[in-house]
Amino acid sequence: MHFIPSKLHCFTSMEKPFSPLIIFFIIFISDFPHLYSPYRLHPSITASTLVHRTHTAVSDFHVINRRTLFQCPDPNPFLQINVSKSSTLLSNEEFVAVIVSGVLVPMATDWIAMISPSHSNIGSCLGSKSFYVQTGDLSDLPLLCHYPVKAKYVSSDPTYLSCEKKDCRKYNKNGKCEIRTCSASVIFHVINIRTDIEFVFFAGGFHTPCVLKTTLPFKFSNPNAPLYGHLSSIDSSATSMRLTWISGDKKPQQVIYGNGKSQISQVTTFSQDDMCGSTFIPSPAQDFGWHDPGYVHTAIITGLQPSTIFNYKYGSDAVGWSDEIEFRTPPAGGSDELKFLVFGDMGKAPLDAAIEHYIQPGSLSVVKAMVEEMRNGSVDSIFHIGDISYATGFLVEWEYFLHLITPLASKVSYMTAIGNHERDYAGSGSRYVTPDSGGECGVPYETYFPMPTAAKDKPWFAIEQGSVHFTVISTEHDWTQNSEQYKWMTKDMESVDRSKTPWLIFAGHRPMYSSYNGLITVDSTFRNVVEPVLLANKVLFGHVHNYERTCSIFKSECWAMPRKDENGTDTYDNGNYKAPVHAIVGMAGYGLEKFPSFAAGWSMKRISEYGYVKAHATRDNLMLQFVNSTRTVMDSFRITKSKIL
Repeated sequence: MHFIPSKLHCFTSMEKPFSPLIIFFIIFISDFPHLYSPYRLHPSITASTLVHRTHTAVSDFHVINRRTLFQCPDPNPFLQINVSKSSTLLSNEEFVAVIVSGVLVPMATDWIAMISPSHSNIGSCLGSKSFYVQTGDLSDLPLLCHYPVKAKYVSSDPTYLSCEKKDCRKYNKNGKCEIRTCSASVIFHVINIRTDIEFVFFAGGFHTPCVLKTTLPFKFSNPNAPLYGHLSSIDSSATSMRLTWISGDKKPQQVIYGNGKSQISQVTTFSQDDMCGSTFIPSPAQDFGWHDPGYVHTAIITGLQPSTIFNYKYGSDAVGWSDEIEFRTPPAGGSDELKFLVFGDMGKAPLDAAIEHYIQPGSLSVVKAMVEEMRNGSVDSIFHIGDISYATGFLVEWEYFLHLITPLASKVSYMTAIGNHERDYAGSGSRYVTPDSGGECGVPYETYFPMPTAAKDKPWFAIEQGSVHFTVISTEHDWTQNSEQYKWMTKDMESVDRSKTPWLIFAGHRPMYSSYNGLITVDSTFRNVVEPVLLANKVLFGHVHNYERTCSIFKSECWAMPRKDENGTDTYDNGNYKAPVHAIVGMAGYGLEKFPSFAAGWSMKRISEYGYVKAHATRDNLMLQFVNSTRTVMDSFRITKSKIL
């Protein structure tokens, strides 16, 4: 069984006297250790809480590489596995039907894996078992040298176990069938990951797997296609945007926009050598989780106007072009209004209900709701604060995540902050030494999502949009006094011109406070070091636990209560500032957790549903709404700088 924690995020509001200010603090609490039945993992791991602590989501499928590969004793001459396609070429996205037939005795433990590249060794990787200690399993003889992208039990076809699809393989001399076999069809969602794919039919489940049959390799019709374009802001003027996309082609490509303007892309990539690990224990990112990322293209689109709609496409004549896409620039910093969405810990989930290494079940419904939100033009930008894809060393999952967010990130500015599952790894320079990134140590994240930072591996930045100044830090890098980041955040917040951007939003991934007292704890050192910087600016912030909203709170006490306005909306009076309001969100995709039965007196609203926060900032008011994945507004509150009479 798995004990899956919720992810915690929060944002709070407060201001200097007579200066409207909000602090939006999106945070994450370290994962709970998962619980397992003893038979699933090697006894030495079961007995070791240190090694067995699950930082990268150990599951039966996750440790499939470390299972002994048995030789299937099945002598069945009828068994086949095929793909229902007239061609061996794959498009950029399609749902593929994999058909197994000739099965004599269907078993619930029969399964199919999608493997890429197809030349991955599906024999045992002798001498490699020590490579997998970080995933919490020391079983002998790993199964696959390359991790399966995804898998499905054949019983996902409801007709399989009952053998409703029958074929007669042998008739007697009287014309009666002597041998019947069963068949099934299983659907896989395939996107263009450039390397070829094969499907492998296994028996024995994930504990005692053995190979039965393998398909021929399937290649993508255009492995160099330009894909997964996403936009981000580079400064506060909103006259330039950065476009990032992926291709199998290392030659520069173009973005064409506006009335025939164009820009040439800069091209980069990363390799296994860039991933973190050790000589004796390679990380998942260095070994079985590795997948070639292709080439990442970035181009700066210039000569734009704020709050304006433009069209663009990207690619080249040699590799093809994307569809033409319409996007909207955000408002310039210092203008009167900003409408944005904010969330964290979203990740991705499969569209085909397959088993993958790490699944965030709410992500699909939340993305769908946000896409609908954007269709009426009510979103200027998006902020995703930490724990982005949850690839954690299984690199192909970054591309499934990019595919998921493309309808959002290709149309408005998609800004991000780094989290523990992007950065943390022992010996890599991260503040925390857990293996949470699976050896990625920030390299894929910063390559796929270049933000307006000073340099690589310094993922902190500030940007202004509308009436809001955003200060985005990395809780995973050194934030101690006299560190580079500490000096930067202090200077940045002290320099905010409140007459230009009256609201200040401070974003990071880990908490200074948490009301949940279970296995999750707060890094008190982080709080003790950084909080004085915020206090100097009349800034306080709190914790996140699904969705929760507080009174105006300080030192766990209500210093002021909201009042209903003429529309019945809870309104916090920052014209008569007493203490910050904490609005807590942590429900963009990762598994939710119920609230404890006891609620403190300062807790005004508690909701355990997937969703996102929708914010509307003007110069005088900030309206925030928690919207669930059905686009129902579950809670609304308003912060105003005008004194309520």
